Amino acid sequence: MTDAPSVAAFCTWADACVEALGAAREEIDALNVFPVPDSDTGTNLYLTFEAAAATARDAGDEPSRVTAAFVDGALRAARGNSGGIVSQLLRVTVTGALRAASDEAGLAPRALASVLAEAARAAYVAVGIPVEGTILTVARVAADAAVAAADSGATNAEVLSAAADAARSALARTPQQLAALRRAGVVDAGGRGLCVVLDTTVRVLTGRWQERVREPLLGSHSIPQPLLEPGGDVGGPAYEVMYLLDAHDDAVPALRQRLAELGDSLVVVGGDGLWNVHVHSDNVGAALEAGVAAGRPHSIRVTHFDGSRSPTGQASRAGRGVVVSAAGAGLHKLFGAAGAQVVSGGQRRSATADFLDAIRATGAAEVVVLPNDADAIPVAEAAAQQARGDGVRVAVIPTRVQVQGLAALAVHEPGRGFDDDVVAMTTAAGQTRHGAITRADRDAMTSAGPCRAGDVLGVLHGDFALVGDDLAEVAVQVALRLLDGGGELLTLVTGEGAPYDLAHGVAEAVQRARPGIDTVVYGGGQSRYPLLVAVE
Repeated sequence: MTDAPSVAAFCTWADACVEALGAAREEIDALNVFPVPDSDTGTNLYLTFEAAAATARDAGDEPSRVTAAFVDGALRAARGNSGGIVSQLLRVTVTGALRAASDEAGLAPRALASVLAEAARAAYVAVGIPVEGTILTVARVAADAAVAAADSGATNAEVLSAAADAARSALARTPQQLAALRRAGVVDAGGRGLCVVLDTTVRVLTGRWQERVREPLLGSHSIPQPLLEPGGDVGGPAYEVMYLLDAHDDAVPALRQRLAELGDSLVVVGGDGLWNVHVHSDNVGAALEAGVAAGRPHSIRVTHFDGSRSPTGQASRAGRGVVVSAAGAGLHKLFGAAGAQVVSGGQRRSATADFLDAIRATGAAEVVVLPNDADAIPVAEAAAQQARGDGVRVAVIPTRVQVQGLAALAVHEPGRGFDDDVVAMTTAAGQTRHGAITRADRDAMTSAGPCRAGDVLGVLHGDFALVGDDLAEVAVQVALRLLDGGGELLTLVTGEGAPYDLAHGVAEAVQRARPGIDTVVYGGGQSRYPLLVAVE
């Protein structure tokens, strides 16, 4: 990595990993039965990568600063066993690859394989008692395959492909190595997450990442169902203790020894004065005191394995709230006026922290979340998983567009039962047929045929269905096509910079073609889409 385009490529890879882990998050959570069946490994890995990618994007265009920010973001955000281990793998791999790439010859295949092997060894060192049949095994087997490929004269792409292939094979063998996995009928959750990262890396390197391929676990097309009930009593320590620690590196061996005496599932990762500490223990106070003896612990998080946070600092909650993502200022006001806690979306990528802060800000014991964006759904689900750890009952309705959120919020009734309310809102969103109008920003081939930059594109249910040159004409066609399936209410939401009379012109044209259709018009202020259209 020696120039700005390399920084762009690195951030592209990081964002692709976030997207892939978001898509696999629920599956990985369901696999999580070891060391504790708390169904959060996928969420932890997603949050670790999300924070690392966001930190890297904000670090400028100097390669060393970007990679350092990425590694630091991963370390600070690492959660759980697998999150800590992956942050260590990333720390060694990213910094080692950057160091090797700075040589005149660039990153050679042997150097890449060596870095992967070094990362696997560092992961083993970070774990108090390494267990085979886990992410550690998958990382080691992948590294061994990478070294063998490099020794045979493979290219970097072939080295990474060999690592990814070996990782999948190692993952399939994990139930043979670990009794807890064999009893539950699943493979290791952390290992599955590492496979997602390696497969995504190969796709980015080969240019296939844009295909958005999601390879299901071992060929399965459904979320795995462990035979073990997640959250069940496993007879281990009652608390998960996590904190960041400012400490000299030479203080860490004694810290590891003390924490190993206090519990299990010990992972201590980091370096250069900053460490991420994770341990399961019945003695929370002693685990924190060990950190104080070594340095300065902060960002402390304690979770009881019955699924609730420790009682410190948790305010009582009551009632029901709704969290909604809004793509424009007008939509923000509209959702806010309806009583929702609003997260700003649109061109700005919403983070898990945004949704989590909004969930907490409701002060409610029950919260319904409307992401209103396909890319925001896994982000909202990750936030919901965290909020459930705080004792909040959260349901994410997978609304993919803003108008589905409008329809769902319109039928929200906090006075009825939570499940009934969620069902009613989900039904309203699902029955809303939706479309939009936008302009092509480049020449391309669409489902409706070729388009040139500046052409008007009509979108139906997320797919380009019309190409034209007149905004109003295409908008009318979109509305009429949506009405072909019936409907009583047409909703039009104008976007930023839309012509003043666009929505009203469409409404009049629809009235002439379909008399009796009720129409409502809102000023949404969303970017990219001069008009959003919905039929209920």
